[in-house]
Amino acid sequence: MEETTAVDRLVAQAEYYAAAFYHGHLPGPPALRTTVVTCMDARINPYGLLGLTEGDAHVLRNAGGSATDDVLRSLAVSQRELGTREVVVIQHTGCGMATFDGEEFRARVLRETGVEPPWSSTGTFGDVEQNVRDSVARIQGDPALPHRDRVRGFVYDVLSGTLAEVRPVTRRRLVPGPLAPQHG
Repeated sequence: MEETTAVDRLVAQAEYYAAAFYHGHLPGPPALRTTVVTCMDARINPYGLLGLTEGDAHVLRNAGGSATDDVLRSLAVSQRELGTREVVVIQHTGCGMATFDGEEFRARVLRETGVEPPWSSTGTFGDVEQNVRDSVARIQGDPALPHRDRVRGFVYDVLSGTLAEVRPVTRRRLVPGPLAPQHG
């Protein structure tokens, strides 16, 4: 008797899902006109976390939840062809992308396969909040995106299930105060 694989179980679930399916009427453009960019980490359920259902939002996932070239391409399609206007970037605590050196990883792939990896960056990072800021800034700076004014970034805590907004670092403008009296 063959062992049931994880894919076998997923396919069986898809058949169960199809038997009760009622979302065929939904239009392609998402109802909330929003795109969520998040990590592929299996501990993150963007639908449950944000209260989304089918048809509400586009959800783009990759290792790290970063604004990679492919995410920017997908955002351009989402905004220009499917009417989205807002972007939510969600990265998380305990991300695997903060646990290894990207250049060492690329070198290992090359060494083990004999093939230069096709990606220019692995997307590893050290500080999740700074990586959120960098992703938000990359999205806001992409001229291919017509809607860059409503981009917000968050860190999801995988231990508590909470979501915390990451605010951009603002530089304080120094305003000269009154001169101190000079004593001679």
